[in-house]
Amino acid sequence: MYKFPKDSQLNDPKFLFGVATASYQIEGATNVDERCTSIWDTFCATPGKVYKQHNGDVACNHYNLYQQDVDLISSLEVDAYRLSIAWPRIIKLDGSVNQKGLDFYDRLISALEEKNIKIMATLYHWDLPQYLEDEGGWLNRETSTKFAEYVEVVSSYFGDRIDFYVTLNEPWCSAYHGYRYGIHAPGIVGDKSGFLACHNLLLAHGLAMPILRKNAANSKHGIVLNFTPNYPVDDSAIEAAKFADDEHSHWFIKPIMEGKYPESVFQHFIDAMPTIEDDDMAIISEEN
Repeated sequence: MYKFPKDSQLNDPKFLFGVATASYQIEGATNVDERCTSIWDTFCATPGKVYKQHNGDVACNHYNLYQQDVDLISSLEVDAYRLSIAWPRIIKLDGSVNQKGLDFYDRLISALEEKNIKIMATLYHWDLPQYLEDEGGWLNRETSTKFAEYVEVVSSYFGDRIDFYVTLNEPWCSAYHGYRYGIHAPGIVGDKSGFLACHNLLLAHGLAMPILRKNAANSKHGIVLNFTPNYPVDDSAIEAAKFADDEHSHWFIKPIMEGKYPESVFQHFIDAMPTIEDDDMAIISEEN
């Protein structure tokens, strides 16, 4: 086992050293135990969207080999494991709860508990149920409410057994790659759709936070945002770099922390801006 240098800050007991995966990337078993189709199943099956039409039907077969995977994680002597829970495994087309899906994550969490590995669970790592995409996906404001209902199911079932709850993984990818640039599922292109998806994703985060605090009061809760700082090559590019930061980083963090979008981006893309209802920004920034 690799050991950090004695003077490394990573040896501080307060620092959690962990590993991470995502459900669609490793689980496989896409047609097992009443799991619904996700937007990535559909996207991967669409010719020309994914290299050689690779898919997650088998992946690492984690659904069946999870105990071996937990043993491998434990052998690394890490403190934590960040997994993601697949929404299509939990909520069926008719809105009912799929107990078989909850049972799988119960088995996985129990295996991690036995190894004293802290559990970080991402509730949305891009795998939207296809039946919700058929109703507009993240372009439909109702999807934010559906997400909150799903979060209620998961967090009321697992409660404090999950140490850290993550609402969304990198909504930049979900909104921009999925609904603006079209290179991720569901493959939609357009500034207007991208910004609308972003707003509804952040709204989903805001709706979920009080539910998580209620059902898992002793756990920690938050969101994972991916930032790419921009630096000007010279003085002539200072404003361009600031704008790029606003569009790709501050557009996601400012609504959560300050209850507002960056004005520069709002004005530049004024014709592509989503309708923002009266309480939206207060919900997104709820108690942050």
